[in-house]
Amino acid sequence: MSLRIGLTEDIATCQALRRVVFIEEQAVPEADEVDGRDGDALHLLASLDGVPVGCARVLLMGETGKIGRVCVLKALRGQGIGAALIEAALEVLRDCPGVRQARLGAQTHAIGFYEGLGFVAEGPDYLDAGIAHRDMVRGV
Repeated sequence: MSLRIGLTEDIATCQALRRVVFIEEQAVPEADEVDGRDGDALHLLASLDGVPVGCARVLLMGETGKIGRVCVLKALRGQGIGAALIEAALEVLRDCPGVRQARLGAQTHAIGFYEGLGFVAEGPDYLDAGIAHRDMVRGV
């Protein structure tokens, strides 16, 4: 099996993956998932043997790159695709002049996953789309 991750202009495919994971599987309201910021973001698409299986988006905000909308299809979780997406997002941020840190809002069940990738939790838990989250940060 061949995993490929890269920047993409195919926002529609990313949105379709996010619809499956966030709206259908996790019951995130469509109004929360579709936030109008996709046009301002960089998008990463993960494909396994040419089939889209996951994605992430990166918003640039001064010295910070906000990694978000990270998803992998349920049947393929636990195989390193999510970690590879995060590493690819960090690589993109390293290539952005002036960006010093990466931030993300982790679902609380995934904090350990992100800690394993060098992120540190900060601040209190909060609800985002009805799901408990916590902010996390790391240098790029």
